[in-house]
Amino acid sequence: MVIEMGNGRENNEIEIDLVEVLHILLERAWLILGMGFFVALICFILSKFVLTPTYESTTKIYILNKTGETSVTYSDVQMGTQLTKDYAELINSRYVLEEVIQKLGLETEYRDLLRQVRVNTPIDTRIVSITVSDIDPVQAMKVANCIREVASNHIQTVMDIEAVNVVESANMPTVKATPNVARWTLFGCVAGAVGVCIMILMQYAMDDTIKSSEDVEKYLGLSTLALIPIVSDGEKAKIKEKAKKAKRNR
Repeated sequence: MVIEMGNGRENNEIEIDLVEVLHILLERAWLILGMGFFVALICFILSKFVLTPTYESTTKIYILNKTGETSVTYSDVQMGTQLTKDYAELINSRYVLEEVIQKLGLETEYRDLLRQVRVNTPIDTRIVSITVSDIDPVQAMKVANCIREVASNHIQTVMDIEAVNVVESANMPTVKATPNVARWTLFGCVAGAVGVCIMILMQYAMDDTIKSSEDVEKYLGLSTLALIPIVSDGEKAKIKEKAKKAKRNR
């Protein structure tokens, strides 16, 4: 792979050998796996013992805008489907949420409670689900049921609807919704491994030093006449010691 970087007449080429890159990554596989395991362990500890868990409780209502006739017509069904978004807006309205805060005696503001409420209106249905998240599972259930009751009365008054039927009362959640320990651990493992790979690749791409005679021929187009070995201080000391022993033996 060749990456060209140029400005005007000057062109710089960075040649990347994919086989060599793969070889470098395999050589440092222990570092990649180790960092992935380390970050995954941190994410596991954070999600399991540090972060405050939240629970979600859901209740569902069924709304059908009926005409004066006793039977349900197709226009009733179609109109009810089109109005589900209006129902969602009414459920999230200030009037409903402030009424819930007053009834339950909650020490929170309207906007704070609004962040805890999620209203879903599936396509082609007249069912509206109301989900409330809270750090207390019992509180989440109570708030969801109270919102359903207040919103049902508000929808009947505003939209002039005969009744809002309860499809499903809010449940008492037993499993926390967030944080997801498995998801956090997997994300940490992948993030740690990918981060190390990126650092290794950046170091490889920025390293333009000549390391062997093959690099001289490859990048400079010159042939090497001779190689001069580099002796470390430890090897020098060993050579001197051997020379001294040789002189004594003479």
